[in-house]
Amino acid sequence: MQTPPRKDQDSLLRGVRPNIVQSIRAFSAHELQESARNLGHHFLYANLAHAQTRQDILELIALQFTFPAHFGKNFDALYDCLTDPLHKCGPQPGFVVVLEQIPVTPKFDKEVREQLLDVFREAADYWADRKIAFRCFYSFL
Repeated sequence: MQTPPRKDQDSLLRGVRPNIVQSIRAFSAHELQESARNLGHHFLYANLAHAQTRQDILELIALQFTFPAHFGKNFDALYDCLTDPLHKCGPQPGFVVVLEQIPVTPKFDKEVREQLLDVFREAADYWADRKIAFRCFYSFL
């Protein structure tokens, strides 16, 4: 059952720092997508429920974020795709990223999950230096 959209989607992100990686908590992906649309920001979504390994995660993110075919499928390449090519495309309006159902498996343990989230934290810092909002929300499976 989907949560009905809040009346004022613009205010949904008003209390959220512009450059942050945080648990999705009380938000729904649909609400965040609507807020991104209302703000004119890019919305990137990946459902990672079927992943078991780091390679699975990277492949799903690449597919669902529509990264180029030459994507290197490692954390450095992920960072590069979240920053450099977009910056070279000119001014960016902002980003809302949702990573749903990050797996908790022996092959994707706490250390690897933190490495993944660190890539998004570094991307948030990159965009903060350029005064561009980059908000990433995540949940675990």
